[in-house]
Amino acid sequence: MKVFTILVTIIAIVLIGFNVTQINLDAPFEGQSVVALITILASLCAIALLQVLRLSKKVDQKLKNNN
Repeated sequence: MKVFTILVTIIAIVLIGFNVTQINLDAPFEGQSVVALITILASLCAIALLQVLRLSKKVDQKLKNNN
C-alpha cells in the first residue's frame, strides 16, 4: 500500500508540473488553461486524499500494536 501511495503521489506531482506549463498566463480562465487548472486541482485533491489514507493506515497500525 505504501508503494502504491508513493507512486500515485509522484504521478500526481508530474501531472501538476505538466499542467502548469499548459496554463496561458494572459487568459488563465479560457480554453485549455481551464482544463489545466482543473487537472491541477484534481491532482492536489488526490495528493491530499492519499496523505489522509497514509495517515489513517499509520493510526490503524499503532492501534493494532497496542492491543
